[in-house]
Amino acid sequence: MSLDSFIRWVGISDNTGVLLSVAYKEGVTLLLSNEENEEYASNAVKRHKTRITFESKMGKMNYAVGRYEKLIRATIPINNNYYLLITLDVEAKDYDIIIIEKVIPFVEKEKERFLS
Repeated sequence: MSLDSFIRWVGISDNTGVLLSVAYKEGVTLLLSNEENEEYASNAVKRHKTRITFESKMGKMNYAVGRYEKLIRATIPINNNYYLLITLDVEAKDYDIIIIEKVIPFVEKEKERFLS
């Protein structure tokens, strides 16, 4: 959460789409319920698994992003077993820089915590 002020919500999901941990920025109005976030996590992991089909031709996916009217969502694979799911304020115009220069290096640094 402390990597960038535009980050609203963070979740860690396992490879079945179950949310293992969730945090959100203090004072933020959540747009989805816990149940809806669980469904989002499950669907995000399923979508990622369909993308793996094309990795041999396009390379490994660094992250996937969806820009909505009220927020930006990103799915970032940690390894084959875990995913970092984040939402950012829609005002984050340079979300790519936030993800590439702040979030992914943090994930790489902390990746060993997820090796089990």
